[in-house]
Amino acid sequence: MDLPISLKDIESAEALLAAGELEQAATSLGQMRDDVELYIDSECETKKDVQYFSFENTFELLAYRRIENDPRKLIQVGAPFDRMYADLAFVYIQKRDYERARDLLMQAVRWNPMDCRYRLDLAELFRALGDKQEWAALSNSVVERASDAKSTARAYTNLGLFFLEDDSLNAEAASACARLAAGFDASDERVSRLFERLATEHTEVDDESDDHVMGALSLEGIRTAPSPDIAVCLVMCATDAAKAGDTTSATNLTLRARDLFGEGAVEALTKLIRENDADIAAVGAADGTAGEPSDGDDDAAR
Repeated sequence: MDLPISLKDIESAEALLAAGELEQAATSLGQMRDDVELYIDSECETKKDVQYFSFENTFELLAYRRIENDPRKLIQVGAPFDRMYADLAFVYIQKRDYERARDLLMQAVRWNPMDCRYRLDLAELFRALGDKQEWAALSNSVVERASDAKSTARAYTNLGLFFLEDDSLNAEAASACARLAAGFDASDERVSRLFERLATEHTEVDDESDDHVMGALSLEGIRTAPSPDIAVCLVMCATDAAKAGDTTSATNLTLRARDLFGEGAVEALTKLIRENDADIAAVGAADGTAGEPSDGDDDAAR
């Protein structure tokens, strides 16, 4: 069965959304969804050792493999199914049909579990529907997967609000979330509003040390720094892009890594990866295997 949609089809529907043609976009995207689901049933059966995804790029595939430890064969479909589901979810958000939008965004996350925008938007829908536990759980899942500073800040802000609004109030953990969020994106108005609530409602945590409040957050099971696996994937992909002459991607990936982990850490990791690559190349040249792809390279190329 041929692939039923293309990137161009999705971009055409997005142009309708941008122009405010909500009903036309809804009709177009709804037909795409129906066609895609017939295709999925026919061609994308999930098996014990095989799963299908629509990652946007090699970085997302590599990061998923590293974060999730998924041993299955990962097959990339030829169109961004995740984007189609997310666009249709946006239509239903505009119509205030939050339950249908939630279900569609859950499909977007299923097809691209590394796009944290989907997770954050889905978290807000769960919050709007009264499920604050799922709002917090999804926000925490972003902390564990985020590869950019803005998503990380938004996730910590959500968690800070949760700790203030949950029955088991934890102002110290909320303060830690606010401090972490500000470190990643101090310009976000949501971060400022979280600090305002803390200053108004919980002045007792103002003078607590960073170590103390971070300890309180750790006791809640929340990590206090982005995943080092994400750093490795960002720098590896930046190094590969630079080797391939793709300076735009290399710069973008490097800046994302620096925003999350700091310039010193990224420079040290880049140096380590380059030295490792040089060692592998030297061994390959010596035994005649230079240039042969590894299993990981094969996965990324699919």
